[in-house]
Amino acid sequence: MQLPPVAVVDSVAMITLNRRAFLGLASFAGLGAIAAPGTPTTTPPAALPSVPDEFPTQSPALAREMVGVSHGNLVRVNELLKLHPTLANAAWDWGFGDWETALGAASHVGNVDIAMALLAHGARPSIFSAAMLGQLGVVRAFVEASPGIQATAGPHGITLLSHAKAGGPAAKPVLDYLVDKGGADPAPQTVELPAALMERFTGVYAFGAREIDRVAITIEKGGVRFKRGDSAARNLTYVGDNAFRPAGAPLVRVRFTLAGDQPAAELSVFDPDLVLRATRAT
Repeated sequence: MQLPPVAVVDSVAMITLNRRAFLGLASFAGLGAIAAPGTPTTTPPAALPSVPDEFPTQSPALAREMVGVSHGNLVRVNELLKLHPTLANAAWDWGFGDWETALGAASHVGNVDIAMALLAHGARPSIFSAAMLGQLGVVRAFVEASPGIQATAGPHGITLLSHAKAGGPAAKPVLDYLVDKGGADPAPQTVELPAALMERFTGVYAFGAREIDRVAITIEKGGVRFKRGDSAARNLTYVGDNAFRPAGAPLVRVRFTLAGDQPAAELSVFDPDLVLRATRAT
């Protein structure tokens, strides 16, 4: 039995598609790659920027860089301020709670240009920035409102008097005032450290299996330094009884365990309770 012919032509004729409509349908059906020769392709939308894990907190790496360059790199400071103006208030803990702001960095080295750039972008002024900038009225108001505040140390334990000295001639009235007032340059307790004893503390101490779980104690420029991984090395000041005080952290103690005349076998950190114990690895 012969079947009647399928009316293919009639069925197709019932659907009228122009070229543009066909291409739209093809794209909708996942056939966007099928296009007539010479047909312009559609540029895909730009990818959204990746969101860092720390968002909405600003990048710790940028905060650290901002504080670092605020000691003396005005060009980079301005670049970072253009990128994120709020970095004017960046702060970084260099170790053991030795916090420093970008303005604090500029202030203790006497960099007026960087200090003014930061203040123009909303940096919070302090008694230390006022001392360096020669703002006598501000410093006097601080001291009169809080007698004895002139003894408060700045980043790294740098005194208020040292900030005034860093300001140069413009800050001389502040310097004279602080000298007359007294108490703005307290000397921390130190104990003489014999060279032979100093050598016994040096070495690498481990408190875990990872490479980062190492503390290196070195001697640089005649002083003892504490360093872990890629963190900034911290200067240690000897306070006696095989113990040291890190810069900018007067209540922290780094203690070593000695036996006989051998190198130190153990290192412990108290802040103020025990927070780390490491044994000599090399």
